[in-house]
Amino acid sequence: MAIKKEFLTLIFVYSGEFAERVIRNLINDPSFCKSCGLYCDSCKYGVYTHVRNIRAAIELPKPSDLPAFIDKPEEYMPKSVPKADLCVASGLHKDLLLELPTHLGKVGVKGLIVPIEDFNEVPSGLRKQLEGRCLELHLECAFPKPFCSLEPSEDKPLITRFVDELGVGRPKLEISTARRSGREFVEAAIVRRSAPCGSTWYVARKLISVETKREILYDAIAKAHHSYPCTATMNVDPEAKEPILHIGGYIIREEVEKALEKAEAAT
Repeated sequence: MAIKKEFLTLIFVYSGEFAERVIRNLINDPSFCKSCGLYCDSCKYGVYTHVRNIRAAIELPKPSDLPAFIDKPEEYMPKSVPKADLCVASGLHKDLLLELPTHLGKVGVKGLIVPIEDFNEVPSGLRKQLEGRCLELHLECAFPKPFCSLEPSEDKPLITRFVDELGVGRPKLEISTARRSGREFVEAAIVRRSAPCGSTWYVARKLISVETKREILYDAIAKAHHSYPCTATMNVDPEAKEPILHIGGYIIREEVEKALEKAEAAT
């Protein structure tokens, strides 16, 4: 008799639009991606849905609606949190975010992912405090900056399952090319792993028929990445010395190049 494998379960604790975009991508909401407008060919719709993985999406008050310093952050924590494997937290007030690992540990959540789309939301000092708190509570944790930099890690099996089973994190593509009139063009682009916001699907769609000459290819990738509703900040990150949005753009560009190299090696 085959052993039924349990699927990974998630909760979202968030404030703001970023987490909502990730959730809508994960459930593959057909009203979410409108980037192609009238030219939409439903490249991603019907391909996947992770509705069953999401146990809850809990929205907390916006940081701007709360005091600058919160003496009793536990009073703002969700009253009821279902047991789940992982929590994705985004856009929270710093004091609430720091309290969250303790709250999650009490209800049996085993890991925490805090995407960093804006350095001001999770500065390095707060990240170190969160890492220490998670270590004390034996929670797996990851702080990808941006979310599309998240990769599997041998010492983080639950977060690895998140990346592998839901097919989100650092993008992976499979590309085939064709030659016409002495020039090489992208013939097909298949998404094997998408950025959590879903932008990889749009970039892949916009690569079709683009010449693989570097400057032309880079321009097409940049235009597609900036046209999709990515929420990473354009403010300069003091650690990276450039906007986090640009880091996301470099990541997808690198992955397109890797896919082209594999395609060339296979010919």
